[in-house]
Amino acid sequence: MAIASFMVPLGTPAPPFSLPSADAGIVSLEDFAGAPALLVIFLSNHCPYVRRIEDAVGAVTAEYAARGLATVAVCSNDVANYPDDGADHLREQAKRAGFGFPYLVDEPQDVARAYRAACTPDFFLYDGDRRLAYRGEFDGARPRNDLPADGSSLRAALDHVLAGEAVPGPHTPSLGCGIKWKPGGEPA
Repeated sequence: MAIASFMVPLGTPAPPFSLPSADAGIVSLEDFAGAPALLVIFLSNHCPYVRRIEDAVGAVTAEYAARGLATVAVCSNDVANYPDDGADHLREQAKRAGFGFPYLVDEPQDVARAYRAACTPDFFLYDGDRRLAYRGEFDGARPRNDLPADGSSLRAALDHVLAGEAVPGPHTPSLGCGIKWKPGGEPA
């Protein structure tokens, strides 16, 4: 069953995080200081909504990195019950999709709760002051349609944020697989 993102209020500050990368090492919010925009994406390896757009996510984030965008992905799924979302599989996905950004493992699921992530994919775009400027869909591509996975919605938001402008609404919620919470760990 598809779940829509929670649409966290614009202007919300980016919650701090410090998580292990699927490649090794620890990555923190502070590692992206100075970037004019930060994109935090909640992803998973097994979700068909993510699979449908993952190559385009790799391409769009690489294109905008040249303009100063910093990107980080987080997988918060319960790997005990969804082993395809374990670190080895996340590394395979990153290679397959051309992700040039850190892919973090949120084993305790605290970061997903702090960001109020609901689904994979779920996109949170922050301005240079790390205030939420956009939360919503990548584009209209879904597993059961033929729309191009071109990142049109996110691209429009990125263009505004990198120009120092507010992102006009409405913002269409992201849609995807619900985050696979550990038993008893669902957000309140």
